[in-house]
Amino acid sequence: MKTKSIPLCIILSFITCGLYSLYWFVVMTDDANHLSESYNQVSGITALLLTIVTCNLYGIYWAYKMGEKLDIAYSQRGLPTQNQAIVYLILELFVPIVGWALMQNSINTLISSQGNTQM
Repeated sequence: MKTKSIPLCIILSFITCGLYSLYWFVVMTDDANHLSESYNQVSGITALLLTIVTCNLYGIYWAYKMGEKLDIAYSQRGLPTQNQAIVYLILELFVPIVGWALMQNSINTLISSQGNTQM
């Protein structure tokens, strides 16, 4: 697992007309599952398919659960929790890319706390 450049992820999402954002969604979900040691959770590809099939209703739920998973990962490492679940949910409703950037920032912080390198 490696950290990702948030500006690059956003630019690639726009340049590819959203195709990169699908990949980013899957990778973020899998990374959060791995970091929070939630291996029995929904995989990234399953979460993406559920989001598409439910016209983003599952995506709203996903954003909330991402906040919970990241809080679990923070607490497991002895770091102060962010309590961002509600923020992610609200951002998913209005400006999802901002919420995703914040999620990726949290993931990058957790990865860096493990001593991994940047992509």
